[in-house]
Amino acid sequence: MGFRTVSLVAAFAILGIPKSCYQTTKLVQKTMAPDIYHSTSVDQIEKDTSARDASIKTLNASVLITASQGGGKTGKVVTYTSFRGYIFVRKPNDLRVILQLPVLGSRALDMVSDGKMFTLVHATAGHGDAWMHGSNTVTTPSKNGLENLRPGVFFDSLLVPGVAADEFVSLNESTRIVPLPDKKRVSMEEPDYDLTISKVKSGNVLRTVRVLHISRVDMLPFQQDIYDEQGRVVTSATYEKYKTFNNVQFPSVITMQRPLDQYSLKVEITKMTINGELEDDQFELKPPPTVTVQELK
Repeated sequence: MGFRTVSLVAAFAILGIPKSCYQTTKLVQKTMAPDIYHSTSVDQIEKDTSARDASIKTLNASVLITASQGGGKTGKVVTYTSFRGYIFVRKPNDLRVILQLPVLGSRALDMVSDGKMFTLVHATAGHGDAWMHGSNTVTTPSKNGLENLRPGVFFDSLLVPGVAADEFVSLNESTRIVPLPDKKRVSMEEPDYDLTISKVKSGNVLRTVRVLHISRVDMLPFQQDIYDEQGRVVTSATYEKYKTFNNVQFPSVITMQRPLDQYSLKVEITKMTINGELEDDQFELKPPPTVTVQELK
């Protein structure tokens, strides 16, 4: 005669033992699925991502930027006073970031880049302006993460590039938990797509360049992870509160996290023009002939 499998619950019933003696109940956050979400193909997502990128030529934004520094390595996080300012972007590589001192409104920082080199001037306490010049690539990292800040962090995070001809894509399905502001104990379990963009490293080995996380509710990116040659996430940008600027949907809150340098920048866009005309002199920053310019490595 063969043995029959008896479930644990059935065993409790046979033995007459109350289940409450052998179980513990723990309340967890309840989740619900969205009423409507979309399904599509990897080919369509690749096409849509490239089309969104191609639709944006320039950005002219009034912003509020808040920097934070620290994390697990230091055991603390320091958040600095927010600065108002402006960001100008002109494809393919031009960038300018201007920040103003709180209350005074005078220039706190001004940075210009052509995609390869950058020039920066910032105010110092009682010593006038300090001028710096260097490559967009950090060759000698500083222990102070914010000192490793380069223009590429802004350019790479503000814009979500399309897929280049030498890049390969793959698509996975996942979910994320999104808190519902009007419900304390219920969250949304939102389906999303993860688009992995890779390049050939050598032979048949691929290297991950970026992973783009896209909500299947509105089909807009909510996060972009950028990897270095060693496969480490160097920038993780999150995108929130999309608004329509000049008929283009664009996030009004962008948070740029740099996990290796342990700092983050939160950019809140208060006003923006997309695809407006930007002049060449808006991307020029020339030091006076009498100042000493520090060369950064």
